[in-house]
Amino acid sequence: MAHPMRYAEETRSQQVFQALLWALSYPGRRQALPNSDDPFVAIGATLIDLETTFFTPDHDLARRLGFSGARPAPISSAMYQFFPDLGKADLETLAAAPTGSYTYPDTGATLVLGCTFDSGTLLRLRGPGIPGTTEILVGGLPETFWDLRREVIHYPLGWEVFLVAGNRVVGIPRSCVVEVL
Repeated sequence: MAHPMRYAEETRSQQVFQALLWALSYPGRRQALPNSDDPFVAIGATLIDLETTFFTPDHDLARRLGFSGARPAPISSAMYQFFPDLGKADLETLAAAPTGSYTYPDTGATLVLGCTFDSGTLLRLRGPGIPGTTEILVGGLPETFWDLRREVIHYPLGWEVFLVAGNRVVGIPRSCVVEVL
């Protein structure tokens, strides 16, 4: 039986999707993304399409994500939010990101945030997919981001968060409790 040939772009997108899936399934564990010039574009190419909306304050990234056919939207309605560099000034705006409704909790935003690992704020995570607890060091984000996240999470309402550092990604689903140590 013949199998259809996959293009390199299809293979890369499938690898990105698998890394994101595993990242949310096992919060706090780093997952490898395939090498790319821009992991935010690779994640965007995997997650967004003609039926989705996105927001990013980065004009170049917005232009590149626009090639997917997804529609740019205000932060208050965009399903996917991309912040390669999240600063304190962005937090007030980010507070308006959708958290879903009790009828449709899946309409909460997915945040893709640039960061660093192995330095910065020590976080303890617990919840589904984590046996007991796990700790990770995350830098490059305002420490008050974690306060904002705690304020908006009212499970099942909230945000799915992907932390991206180079070709590594860590998922923090809305079901995960994050304690700043």
